[in-house]
Amino acid sequence: MEMTGEQLIRATQADTWAALNDPAILKQCVPGCESIELTGDNEYAVLMTARVGPVSAKFKGRMTLSSIVAPNSYSIAFEGQGGVAGFAKGSADVSLSAAGHDTRLAYKVKANVGGKLAQIGSRLVDAAANKVANEFFAAFNEKVGKPAHAAAEEHHDAHHPEPVPRDPDLPQVSDASLAFFAAGALVVFVVSLLTML
Repeated sequence: MEMTGEQLIRATQADTWAALNDPAILKQCVPGCESIELTGDNEYAVLMTARVGPVSAKFKGRMTLSSIVAPNSYSIAFEGQGGVAGFAKGSADVSLSAAGHDTRLAYKVKANVGGKLAQIGSRLVDAAANKVANEFFAAFNEKVGKPAHAAAEEHHDAHHPEPVPRDPDLPQVSDASLAFFAAGALVVFVVSLLTML
């Protein structure tokens, strides 16, 4: 199975990247996600419940982030096991680009499924994957993005206040850490899509 798409996220590229690397936000946005845990350098364990047609199961998955170019892109490798329901394995490439005050998120996913999932049929699996993707992006935009009317008002506002200086008491976070969390979030999303397949 292959799936490509683009989404407009109503948030800045930096905010979108940070949210994609925040396991708590991803857990709230990925349908059926029960947990996302960091297990190593750029590696996550994911637990989720998914239903595709007549097949419903709890899936355990692993995802690994690579080719991280914060805050622009990364690649995800994932695999998930759902017991007798089957398995999913694949990869995804994700890229972010500025679109005015918003962010354009583009993705390309390649996946293989086996077991009962493979017996269901590609149309049903594709429909389930698209449904999960749509639900994820709707929840993600609601959690991270600005409402459309607020973005329009901000865009037309002629007055731009001075930026607030950074609070020196805040902890320093490296770009590598931010990239790792962003990649983990994306991996969770991809794993959830694949396990639905």
